[in-house]
Amino acid sequence: MRIGVLGAGQLGRMLALAGYPLAKTFVFYDMSGSPSVGLGEVIVDREGKYLDDFLSRVDRVTYEFEHLPVEVAEKLAQEKPVHPCPRALQVCQNREAEKTLFGELGIPTPRWKIADSAGSLRAVAENLGCPVVAKSNTEGYDGKGQAVLRSPEDAEAAWEAIGHPRLMVEKFVEFSREVSIVAVRGEDGQLAFYPISENVHHEGILRYSIAPAPKLEKHTQQDAERYIKELMNELGYVGVLTLELFETANGLVANEMAPRVHNSGHWTIEGAMTSQFENHIRAVSGHPLGSVEPRGLSCMINIIGEHGEVERLLELPYAHVHLYNKGERPGRKLGHVNVLADSYEELVWRVRNCVQFLPGSPEFISSLNRKSKG
Repeated sequence: MRIGVLGAGQLGRMLALAGYPLAKTFVFYDMSGSPSVGLGEVIVDREGKYLDDFLSRVDRVTYEFEHLPVEVAEKLAQEKPVHPCPRALQVCQNREAEKTLFGELGIPTPRWKIADSAGSLRAVAENLGCPVVAKSNTEGYDGKGQAVLRSPEDAEAAWEAIGHPRLMVEKFVEFSREVSIVAVRGEDGQLAFYPISENVHHEGILRYSIAPAPKLEKHTQQDAERYIKELMNELGYVGVLTLELFETANGLVANEMAPRVHNSGHWTIEGAMTSQFENHIRAVSGHPLGSVEPRGLSCMINIIGEHGEVERLLELPYAHVHLYNKGERPGRKLGHVNVLADSYEELVWRVRNCVQFLPGSPEFISSLNRKSKG
C-alpha cells in the first residue's frame, strides 16, 4: 500500500519508519518548500501544481501537520480515502469551532468568548474576569499567537502583539498540571486509548512527557477516554487523535485537540507495545489496531535548539535517542530522547542524568518532584 502524507517533517518521518516494516511505501507532499523528512519520495509543491501527480502515486492519504489548506484535503478526499477526515482538520484549525464542538459533546472547556477588536478584547476581559488568555482563532501553535491579560488594560498591547483579526479569549484555568490523551480509531470503529501523559511546557514548547501520568486517579483516565471517544465517533475519525487537557480540582478541562500523531505521544515508540505511529498506519490502512499497553514507565525529553552531547546520551542504556536530521536553530525541535524505568523514582534520576547533556533544557520539575523542591 502506498500512503501519501501531507507534510514532510519529523512526524511524517516517524510515521514512515513505523510503516516500512508493514510493507508500506510513502510519498510526502510538502507545501513549505523546506521538507525535513529525509526519506521516502517527496513532492515539493509550494504553488499547488502537482497535487494530481501526488494523487496518482498513492492509495490512501493522511497528514502529519494540521495547518494546511482544508480545501486540499477535501479535493484529495474526492479521489482517495483521506484519514483523518477533512472535517477534523477544519474543526481543529478554528478554535471557535473546536470549543463549540467540545461544548456540544459535553466536554468541559474554560469559559470563552470571541474578540474582534482591541475594544471588544478589553470588554471580554472585563466580562470573563482577568487573568484571561487570548489566542489567535486560527493558526498558532507551540505558544505562538497568544497573550495573557492580567488586567483589561492589557488589551491594546495584546491585540497588537497577536496581530490577528479574531481572537479566542479564555478564562485562565487554575490547573495542577497539563496532561494529554492519545487515542486511535480504526476504519471499523475499533478504539484504543494510551495512558494519559503528564506534560511539562517551557516557553510554550513541550519539554517533557511522563507516561503513564503519575498520581492519576482512575476516573481521570476514564473521563479522558470518554471525551476523546465522543470526539472520534462524532467525526467518524480514523487514525490517531490527541486531546490536550488541564487537570483541575474539579476534573479535566479540555484545551485543544490535534488530529494527528502528537509530540506528547513520542514516548510510545519504546514505551508502549505499539507506538502511536504504527497504530496510525494500521488505522489508516484498514488493519487491526495494536496493543496500547505501556512497557513500564517512560519520559520523553524534547531536544530543542541544539543537539547537545548526543554521544553521551548514546552511552546510557536506558536512553533511546531519536534525531530528526535538522539543523540547529533556537526553538526548533531537533529530536527527542525516550527514557524508560521501572519506578518513578528511578525515572526522575534517569531523566535528570540525560538533561545534563542537553544544554538549554529547563530543570525537570513535575508532579513527581515538585513538592520535594519545597
